[in-house]
Amino acid sequence: MALTDMPLDELRSYRPEVQEPGDFDDFWSKTLDAARAATDAPAEYRPVADSPLTAVDVFDVRFPGWGGQPIAGWLLLPRGGTRPLPAVVSYIGYSGGRGLHIEHLLWSAAGYAHLVVDTRGQGHDTPDPDPVPSPQWVGGFMTRGITDPAHYYYRRLMTDCVRAVDALRLHPAVDPERVIVAGGSQGGGLALAAAGLAGDAVAAALVDVPFLCHYRRASEIAGDGPYPEIVNYLGIHQRVDPAVVFATLDYFDGVHFASRATAPTLFSVGLMDPICPPSTVYAAYNRYAGEKDISVWHYGDHAGGRGSQPQEQLRWLAGRGLAPERA
Repeated sequence: MALTDMPLDELRSYRPEVQEPGDFDDFWSKTLDAARAATDAPAEYRPVADSPLTAVDVFDVRFPGWGGQPIAGWLLLPRGGTRPLPAVVSYIGYSGGRGLHIEHLLWSAAGYAHLVVDTRGQGHDTPDPDPVPSPQWVGGFMTRGITDPAHYYYRRLMTDCVRAVDALRLHPAVDPERVIVAGGSQGGGLALAAAGLAGDAVAAALVDVPFLCHYRRASEIAGDGPYPEIVNYLGIHQRVDPAVVFATLDYFDGVHFASRATAPTLFSVGLMDPICPPSTVYAAYNRYAGEKDISVWHYGDHAGGRGSQPQEQLRWLAGRGLAPERA
């Protein structure tokens, strides 16, 4: 692994011009209004009776997302502790889903309510039934509907992520004023989108090595991961104007969500990350509108700070009054 992006001093001041659609706010306001109007059905929480865990109550969740479609999740609640609890909504990295509940014990072990959001079409438990207009996508999810923002895959997924915040804030065990969004890679990009779209409903954001930021530069320099799907698509579909593709992606760029997010945030970046290059992370971080800090892992690849980053996050949250009360 090599340091192939900008020096850190340049990254700290990197503020590229990323085209913002003139109707960006209207597009997302109408999108979320439509999703909320699609159904008034509440989230469903079914206890997992056969869980081997003895200190955590586990629930198999379905909450309404895009178009009212049911989105799967896990809710993990620590037994004991003072309620209502601060809560974490976590989003998953690219090509993954919610998996098994036993894989997600950090936040409940630390005393938080924790909603793990399945990823439509990527996880096993939430399909993505929306049709994709032609020309067809090329592998993965990055290019599904990429010629029209109304049909782009991430419109549906980002809507699900905001609706997860809506759902968790209504749970009786949760303090609605202390809901935190979190994730790494794709999950980090989704946490950033949720922070920008959900406004005051989000108390803090934990944004690790975020994907879905500064797409044009990412497509030009990322050597691995999902961004090359955009390059492959444009290479195959020569009659598709790249300007049309990037005009769609402008509606889903973390740079624009960052400029609208006001909740305190802790980012992280790996300076040797070939999947989400550091300049794409700083493009969003440097435009973040709220209180912000960033953990810089000088020799970190796409794993960032690995197990050290959650320790940083727990201390950071405690310093902002977002730690659970001890029993």
